[in-house]
Amino acid sequence: MTCYSHSRISTFEQCRYKYKLQYIDKIKVDVPTTIECFMGDLVHRTLEKLYADLKFQKLNSKEDLLKFYNNLWDKEYTSEILIAKQDYSADNYKQMGVKFISDYYDQYKPFDQMTILGLETQDRMTLPDGNQWHVRIDKLACKDKTYYVCDYKTNSRMKDQEDADSDRQLALYSVWVKDKFPDAEKVVLLWHMLAFNKEVVSIRSDDELKKLQNDTVKAIKTIEACNDFPQNTSALCNYCVFKSICPSFKHELELEEKTVEEFKEDDGVKLVDEYAQLDIQEKDIKKKKEDIKSRLIEFSKQKEVDIVYGSNKKASIKSYDKVVYPEDKDAFLNLIKEKGIYEEVSMLCYPKLTSRINKNQIDPEIISLTSKETDYRISVSKRKNREDD
Repeated sequence: MTCYSHSRISTFEQCRYKYKLQYIDKIKVDVPTTIECFMGDLVHRTLEKLYADLKFQKLNSKEDLLKFYNNLWDKEYTSEILIAKQDYSADNYKQMGVKFISDYYDQYKPFDQMTILGLETQDRMTLPDGNQWHVRIDKLACKDKTYYVCDYKTNSRMKDQEDADSDRQLALYSVWVKDKFPDAEKVVLLWHMLAFNKEVVSIRSDDELKKLQNDTVKAIKTIEACNDFPQNTSALCNYCVFKSICPSFKHELELEEKTVEEFKEDDGVKLVDEYAQLDIQEKDIKKKKEDIKSRLIEFSKQKEVDIVYGSNKKASIKSYDKVVYPEDKDAFLNLIKEKGIYEEVSMLCYPKLTSRINKNQIDPEIISLTSKETDYRISVSKRKNREDD
């Protein structure tokens, strides 16, 4: 059985192509990590040292911890680390980490709020389908019979309560906690949002945890049945270490290496620019055509004619009764079914059927009657420059 984790499933949900490169092909790239991940890792390791030393009755001063953090940074930082936000330097991120550690230290000193049971725990638990789930808790603690699954977050987006109550990662860890510690009367999920110096907490019921495990098993089945791994471009692509080999960005990165003259002569640039111009013209023509159509109809009404003549062509204007259907389509559809005329008036919805066939979510006999061929569609959108981020 495979060992899954929150990050592994999240990668599949965000971009199946990235999942394939990372977990199936196990591709190694020149970019070791992003600056956000690098800084976050060093902050985690610094806070781990804080609590690990406390076990031996050693309370580090804030200055000692910051020295430890700065030394780690100086030893491990390399220019290959990806900085997606070009307006900020590596030192900006370094100083963010300094602030996170300082704020945390000031808020929780002398760090005796609860008993620490584990730091960066490494364990596995078995899911209902037999697969393994990787359990790595930043800080596991307890106070009396209440257990705390704590996670340090260094990202710049504040986690709201809805996010916390639907979070998969810590909630599944709480299943492991309840199994390992039978005396646990309550398990609290606690996020330290270091960028905001705030806490976010959530508690799940046994029924919610059971449903979450079943949903996770379903997600794993989807992954294991998957044989198509398309790219999914989003804002997260700027932080992806596989961007340099992704088909969605290969041409863009090639263009960045070209001079202005080479850029202008690139065949791809020329083709896209020409296609985009035609796309604009097509939309303009359609808009103008609709405008002229309205004016033609108005002209025919004023002249009380149904044919309008041009130099070499003529336009026939015929009125007809257009049926306007109610907005509540579900209720309307149910009524049609009740009246027994659904089969008579319904049409095959090819887009929905195609989607179900591609996902193998329909009777195999139906699929066997179909075949597949490669087709293409082209859409034009604004190219986003780095300075737009």
